[in-house]
Amino acid sequence: MATDVIVVGAGVMGLSAGIRLAESGARVRVLSAERPRDTTSAVAGAMWGPDFTEPGAGWTRTTLAELTRLAADPATGVRLCRGTQTSDFTDQPPPWWDTLPEVRLCEPAELRPGMRTALRSTIPLVEMPRYLDHLTARLADLGTEVEIRRVGSLTEPAAEAGVVVNCTGVGARDLVGDDGVRAWWGQHVVVENPGVTEFYYEARAGSEWASYFPHGDHVVLGGIIRRDVWDRDPDALAGEGILARCAEVEPRLADAGVIEHRVGLRPWRAAPRLESERLGDALVVHNYGSGGMGVCHSWGAAAAVRDLLG
Repeated sequence: MATDVIVVGAGVMGLSAGIRLAESGARVRVLSAERPRDTTSAVAGAMWGPDFTEPGAGWTRTTLAELTRLAADPATGVRLCRGTQTSDFTDQPPPWWDTLPEVRLCEPAELRPGMRTALRSTIPLVEMPRYLDHLTARLADLGTEVEIRRVGSLTEPAAEAGVVVNCTGVGARDLVGDDGVRAWWGQHVVVENPGVTEFYYEARAGSEWASYFPHGDHVVLGGIIRRDVWDRDPDALAGEGILARCAEVEPRLADAGVIEHRVGLRPWRAAPRLESERLGDALVVHNYGSGGMGVCHSWGAAAAVRDLLG
């Protein structure tokens, strides 16, 4: 069967773009050096959150609508969860706060030490391994399988299809020579759930914070950023710090059994890249660089890729 579009990359950005293109009638192939469950996307917490600037702000609104729809089916790995977002940046709430479902601002007496503002809302949480399985199955239902194949140059898929969509995350640095792409190393600690039902997330002016996201029988704890670190090895001391910070917020986590440590490389870029260029006879659409916002951008960026191709 002839191929109209080859998507390179099987993280959340690549799978979402592949689904939207296949739904539009395109004959799609997805190539990836890794299985979806082995990508950085599988390491994410993951909590939906809004972006502050365009085009990301619009992408997150589109993604919120899709994730809310998917939350009606537990098999997707998406569910709506109540919890707290807090920050030490400012005394004022973020400009988007009143657009969130079931939202209220916290009173000063509710703030944790050092925090200057907080809000409570009900938003989508995503259990990423299960969600990636769901996306892969949706692609399969549309006639597209994920092919495990490392692409050394975009000229390879460009020789096989008229359109190539580059969703390679940090891999874009070498694949297309984009020096603006940097790896922001992150680690999560997955623990047995001692009964936590609400999420918690801190936005701090620093490289370490506390966050936890309950997913049934386990909880994903974060967080940390190390800029320009390219290995994917867990750091035991970083894991201990994550556990300690989260247990300070939620004491029940202090004695929770550790299941595993997960490490991923966020594809940071000064701004996400979503644009097209010619490569020989093929059109290449670049769709990468969302940093830690990949899940939140995914469906909006996928729609933008589809619309760009008409």
